[in-house]
Amino acid sequence: MNLFILLLITFMNTTMIYDFNKDSSKNDWKIIDDGVMGGESQGKFSINEDGNGVFKGTVSLENNGGFSSVRHQFDKIKATKDSKVLIRLKGDGKEYQFRIKDKSSAYYSYITTFKTSGEWETVSIKLSDLYPSFRGRKLSLPNFESDSFEEIVFLIGNKKNESFQLILDKIELE
Repeated sequence: MNLFILLLITFMNTTMIYDFNKDSSKNDWKIIDDGVMGGESQGKFSINEDGNGVFKGTVSLENNGGFSSVRHQFDKIKATKDSKVLIRLKGDGKEYQFRIKDKSSAYYSYITTFKTSGEWETVSIKLSDLYPSFRGRKLSLPNFESDSFEEIVFLIGNKKNESFQLILDKIELE
């Protein structure tokens, strides 16, 4: 009985940010590549036959390029200083950035980097560990301490030419 109560409390304290399935729309996600600055990286986003989100493509350093990203904006989600984002994903062994914005109109993001294992895994990111950054430079501001956020981003930019693939199953706030 105690295990049931613990599970119930755990599920009640989670907010689904995005749960991918076969009916998910790829239009909920927007690709932003270094082409906005003249680069030649190419990212694509799709929903595969298993109902997972797939962010894949190539990163090119040509023409001062070097990144590809995919973002999702939504109505404000409440958060606390102890909140964590849990991301069930399957990467390709490469490093990715996870970014959030407390306001989608903000010019900077709060970011962290995580390495993927090549297997299905759940990446846990504590919001208070995210630091403010703009165009690759850490800002002299506090780490994330807002009570809400309204945008998430996955970005790859490892300063090398490479192909990539990140498969997403679900993203939750705990």
